[in-house]
Amino acid sequence: MITPRHDYYPLTPHGHKQIPWFFRRWITPRERPDRHVVLTVGALHQADSAVLRSAASAWHTELASLPRPLLVVNIGGPARSCQYGMDLVKQLSVLLQNVLWSCGSLMISFSRRTLEKVSKIVLRELGGHSKVYIWNGEEPNPHMGYLAWADAFVITADSVSMLSEACSTGMKLVYIIGAEHCKWKFADFHRSLLERVVRPFTAKENMSESWSYSPLNDTAVAASRVHVALAERGWKVQP
Repeated sequence: MITPRHDYYPLTPHGHKQIPWFFRRWITPRERPDRHVVLTVGALHQADSAVLRSAASAWHTELASLPRPLLVVNIGGPARSCQYGMDLVKQLSVLLQNVLWSCGSLMISFSRRTLEKVSKIVLRELGGHSKVYIWNGEEPNPHMGYLAWADAFVITADSVSMLSEACSTGMKLVYIIGAEHCKWKFADFHRSLLERVVRPFTAKENMSESWSYSPLNDTAVAASRVHVALAERGWKVQP
């Protein structure tokens, strides 16, 4: 079985306290993982180095000539364990305006979970700036192109998938906003990232700076474990 580490969060003392006592006997997993369980830091995804090289080529015309550094902002939407309201969206809009001085270009995209009132606030506050481009949701989706060409990311804390992808790209800045509004498995996931990859977004950043970290490599690690498990049984996956 392959599963994110934060799905085992109920087994930690802090996680156990957050589960109502009458649910605890049904909460899975009930035991620590054995060698048949592969625990990842984040979500599995397809944005490996080969896919990103292909995306860089496909989006070269649109993104290569943009002024640098290129900051990509991914905005999700509230989740059950990651609740936030319009105050956070307004805060994000102000923070982005404060950091624009260090950006060459700012690209903003929304997810399927983004509330319409959220996108309207962002459009109103940032849509008229010459450095800002806000994706209108029409195809083609530039997400993979952004992953390939961005110099830095700001991502709302509700999206495990978008954070996992950005943290797998390599030597690119990854900032998170809204983590203080999240609890349970989300909070555990954020702690694991803040210890090794991401930083909170404060608008005091200079998007021209850099730092080094070991990118997430969950998909490759999980695939390797699967190959080993199959080989132990005399099986092999054909390319």
